[in-house]
Amino acid sequence: MKISGITLFPFIFIEKKELRWNKVLINHEKIHLRQQLEMLIIPFYIWYITEYFLKYLKYKNPQLAYRNISFEREAYENDSNLNFLKTRKLWNFLKFI
Repeated sequence: MKISGITLFPFIFIEKKELRWNKVLINHEKIHLRQQLEMLIIPFYIWYITEYFLKYLKYKNPQLAYRNISFEREAYENDSNLNFLKTRKLWNFLKFI
C-alpha cells in the first residue's frame, strides 16, 4: 500500500516534495483534518484504527480494508471537489459506514 500523504492533526505530511502542489491530495488530507477536528482528534484515531481492523477481518486484504474505512471513503469520494469543505456537513463521514 503506497501512501502519498498522512494527516496527524494539525499537520499534513507529504511523501514527495513535488506532491505539495497536488490540490486533490492536499484536499484529501484537509478532509481528514476536518474529520479529526470534529471528533476531537484522539477519538478519530481510535475509530480509524478500530474500523481498519474490522474491515481487515472482513476483507482479509489491507488495501481493501483501508479503502473501505468511512473516513477514507468520504475523502476519496470528495477530494477532487475543491469546494467540498465549504459545504460539508458535520459528521458527514457517517454516510460512508
